[in-house]
Amino acid sequence: MKKILSLSLLICILSWSCSESKRKINETVVDSTQDSLAASPMPKVTFYQYEDSSAFPDAILELYTPLGNQVFRPGKVPFEFNIKNFPFMEEVSQNPRLFLILNGGDPVGFFSPIFQRELTEGTYRVVAYLVDDEGYALKSFGNYVDRDFMVGESRAFPYSAEPYLALHLPRNEETVPVGEELIIDFLVLGGDMKLDGLKVQIKVNDFAYEIDHMAPIRVANLPVGDYRVSVKLSRADGKELEGPFSAVSKTVYVR
Repeated sequence: MKKILSLSLLICILSWSCSESKRKINETVVDSTQDSLAASPMPKVTFYQYEDSSAFPDAILELYTPLGNQVFRPGKVPFEFNIKNFPFMEEVSQNPRLFLILNGGDPVGFFSPIFQRELTEGTYRVVAYLVDDEGYALKSFGNYVDRDFMVGESRAFPYSAEPYLALHLPRNEETVPVGEELIIDFLVLGGDMKLDGLKVQIKVNDFAYEIDHMAPIRVANLPVGDYRVSVKLSRADGKELEGPFSAVSKTVYVR
């Protein structure tokens, strides 16, 4: 009996260790402009991801309001979502699990699926999505939704079948403590990166990286400084996309 208990305990420990460990993939070390003859050279800037561990693949986010190209008066615009197969209301969390991006701006989190936003006249594209326990955007089909609507005397966006980006991380003017990793987390909407032959090009100042699937990217060993993070969606053959939301840029500080 003692042997069985010991074996069970060992299996539990090994299972926990395996679940906790994460393997780096697609790691790229980028050459720095730092003088290689420096007495104490800094570690080189490195881009990488962790192996895919998609959470809540069956979670569904539905948008009831606004409807497509619905027109509202300037002021408080209602938003109403329906969330399925996701512990949104069942648990109390200090961090929001539902996020909203309007016209490529910074995301805003919400604790309720029904709320209002104060909006001025204009045409808007809303991207809404759920996040996992670590705060990263869920990336399975159905985890996110997008829609266009108008406020006041405005016109709809010109029709376009091109895919586009929504950037969850980083936020504009975010400060990353020196020694910690910069996280770049994005969604591609209106297309499938593999089936449609898409790639995302990332630049952090002069440091560059490419990825052909949706996954959080980590940038390690950034020296103290100011950085422009540019995330651009394009065809794998290099053809540019013309949509207004095919590229996003944010300013980040490492301090």
